[in-house]
Amino acid sequence: MAESIELHDKARIIQEFVPGKQVTLCHVIPSPVPALYAKLGLVDAHGAIGIFTITPSEAAMIAADVASKAADVTIGFVDRFNGSLLITGDVASVQASMKDVMDVLCTQMGFAPTPMTKS
Repeated sequence: MAESIELHDKARIIQEFVPGKQVTLCHVIPSPVPALYAKLGLVDAHGAIGIFTITPSEAAMIAADVASKAADVTIGFVDRFNGSLLITGDVASVQASMKDVMDVLCTQMGFAPTPMTKS
């Protein structure tokens, strides 16, 4: 939820998490430029990057476990405080892992889904 408050001609935006179970971002970058790995702190990473944002944030741990067991991917980053998860691997493996994560979270655990996007 975003709320805009006018203070001396400056807009201030306040964002709040709405309680609930949802995957808010599920995105695949199939062919990232090499500099992106370094900027994300993904040492020795190669291939596609899969990105999740999940609330509640602790569910990122479940997603990391499911993703790592679903296909040959590497966990690049998991943040249990913000609900972020990055995985890397070949495009097919990243997409298969992300599909399995969405199945477990949304179909089995009742999270609100979001479409998997690709750039």
